[in-house]
Amino acid sequence: MRTTLPRLCAAILATGLLLTGCASGFTNDKPRAATAAENPWQIAGSTSSTGPSGPRDNVPNSTRTAENGDGGAMDTLALNALTDVESFWQAEWPKHFDGAFAPVAKIISWDATAPKNQAVEFCAEDTYQFVNAAYCGRDHSIGWDRGILLPELVKSFDEMAVVMVLAHEYGHAVQGQAKMSNRATPTLVQEQQADCLAGAFLRYVAEGDSAHFTLNTTDGLNAVLGATVAVRDRDPNDPDNVHGTAFERITAVQVGYTDGVAGCTRIDRAEIEARRGSLPVTFEYGEEEGQLPVDRESLTSMASALGRIMPLSSAPRFDYSGVGRSCAGAPPTEPVSYCPDTDTIGSDVADLAERGGPKAGEDAPLSAIVTGDYNAFVAFVSRYTLAVQRDRGMSLTGAESAGLRTACLSGAVTTALSREGSDPRLSAGDLDEAVSGLLADGFVASDVDGAVVPSGFARLEAFRLGVLDGEQSCYTRFA
Repeated sequence: MRTTLPRLCAAILATGLLLTGCASGFTNDKPRAATAAENPWQIAGSTSSTGPSGPRDNVPNSTRTAENGDGGAMDTLALNALTDVESFWQAEWPKHFDGAFAPVAKIISWDATAPKNQAVEFCAEDTYQFVNAAYCGRDHSIGWDRGILLPELVKSFDEMAVVMVLAHEYGHAVQGQAKMSNRATPTLVQEQQADCLAGAFLRYVAEGDSAHFTLNTTDGLNAVLGATVAVRDRDPNDPDNVHGTAFERITAVQVGYTDGVAGCTRIDRAEIEARRGSLPVTFEYGEEEGQLPVDRESLTSMASALGRIMPLSSAPRFDYSGVGRSCAGAPPTEPVSYCPDTDTIGSDVADLAERGGPKAGEDAPLSAIVTGDYNAFVAFVSRYTLAVQRDRGMSLTGAESAGLRTACLSGAVTTALSREGSDPRLSAGDLDEAVSGLLADGFVASDVDGAVVPSGFARLEAFRLGVLDGEQSCYTRFA
């Protein structure tokens, strides 16, 4: 965050190799990198929130093979994924597009740890130390690194992360022949479309239609989303960043999951610009190095801003000496708590500052941890929105109702903080900090008792609704 005063691409650190960003298959021939009461992620009755997630047991593997493959576990996983993605597109294509669907023509596997003399070519590029999964428009092929990338995805998340990455790459194979994109289409639009098309496939898996995989709507989708966050644009000012922020990537996946392929066809430059609105996408001078201190002075400034954004008939009392232990109406929640009996927001300032500070593992390869000041401030915001709900005569308990409404209202406040003249004001990266926290512990989506729905996707969908559609949408959706 900032006040009025100044203030996928991850290094594989252990090896010194690089997971590179997507290159446009339409503008050149370089490879494309991988980039509730009513739970919106359970929109079909056949989905499960508690069932298994991952490869199905006792199912024959795909009979497809990859050039230069080794027949090992990673190649088997990838080939099973491509087989199911292709089956999805064989069925979906005639519902949305004209002409015949053309499956990818070639599949290539390589090992980025192999000696240079054993490296093969993919899309006219040497795969020596090439830690990547990609689609190549030159010969309509898909390839992957089985030596580092796929094992890292499985280790950091689970097998479904590999499925998500390859579904995204197959999305690139689809969008050109579907005429969703062409050589003039901005790369960010192409990437958002591919994320969306992957989201449509995820719903297919969650509904039980995939031959080789299952996906539940809690920890299964949470892990897939973690992988999506990990391969985000980390430097908003880098012109080579083309995947989108974590918030933008998640939005695209959610559009595909909820609206299907038809929703993906509506993603273009205008749609993305409208979705961004006033949300910051690049750092202003001096912002990148500076974080707003999470201290009493900053929290007092935020409290004043909240009163302007969502005014109440009677403002709550702010206590910065701790969360309070004597509230009869609700147990205390750390690091900030709301007591409806006394209309008091109690904050443990030191714990809030720790929440906004560095975290172990944030610099690890493929980390979904995004740290920063707004991870603390949005927690503070969330407790204020409980006071808002009390003022509106709404129940403050129930993870699926009050909890998701709290996340949604926190999203609405977030957008208000991004507007010109706001003090404090949102800066680039703050949305991704909120996204990471919602996925990690979901505190911002908790009710007054601290209860949280287990689905990170549902928590993020509620927050996204508030960011994009505003306060009233929260009362309508989570009545």
